[in-house]
Amino acid sequence: MTDADERQALREAILRGPAYRLAHEDAEFLAHEDLRPLRLQMELLKPEHELRAQGIASSVVVFGSARILCREAAQERLAALAGRAADGCADPHSADEEALARRRLEQARYYEEARRFARMVSSRFQREGRRDFVVVTGGGPGIMEAANRGAFEAGARSIGLNITLPHEQAPNPFISPELAFRFHYFALRKMHFLLRARALVAFPGGYGTLDELFEVLTLVQTGKMARIPIVLVGSEFWHRAVDFDYLVEEGFVSAADLRLFTRVDTAEESVAVLEAFYGGKPPVAAAGRT
Repeated sequence: MTDADERQALREAILRGPAYRLAHEDAEFLAHEDLRPLRLQMELLKPEHELRAQGIASSVVVFGSARILCREAAQERLAALAGRAADGCADPHSADEEALARRRLEQARYYEEARRFARMVSSRFQREGRRDFVVVTGGGPGIMEAANRGAFEAGARSIGLNITLPHEQAPNPFISPELAFRFHYFALRKMHFLLRARALVAFPGGYGTLDELFEVLTLVQTGKMARIPIVLVGSEFWHRAVDFDYLVEEGFVSAADLRLFTRVDTAEESVAVLEAFYGGKPPVAAAGRT
């Protein structure tokens, strides 16, 4: 090897080395523990920059279970289980599986209501030059897919705020591509749910849905967030899932706190609550933002 070749080899080793990378291009460096504040800031700034660029004035948040299926998928699952039983392939757990499949078919009505609600509200409030009540979901399957799908069918944009999980959750295909974001931190994701939120519509769900709903109720109750319409879809579910009256009886919340939300059963009722709250007009774009 000539002296020139050796110099070049040494130079290339430097150029390939991690120390020589520009800091913002060094993924390994950005993943260090000390860089968490910067990663938090980036997760705040990236979606905010794009949402402003896309002219998103206000949003309506839709929460609900990722496990709820559309009617067709629920029917297919139930038929598949029935087919296995007919072929003699049933296992000891087949009765439980069939019972759950029947319940999923019943729950499919929530998928359809979320889909219809998003289609209705997107058609009503999104206009060229100003995008109000843009549907925003967690970006995954179930109720999230239904709401993004309804907006898609209305020819409107919708937002998906997905998150990295141990079992990777793929984004549903109905989110507007330029408004599909992925988060590492739940806290920043929750913040983006609410920065432009002018309404919240919560469908039946589990821990995640309850966590998100009660955070919003707490923020409104404590005055940390401006009052918005909070709609709980599925009266029977919410009566059984959370005994709000018992909380009042025990003195843990006041009777006035029960007026922070409205329980309904249909998309039409949900839209009516929003229209009554805002007088049938789009909400003020920056109301309550801090």
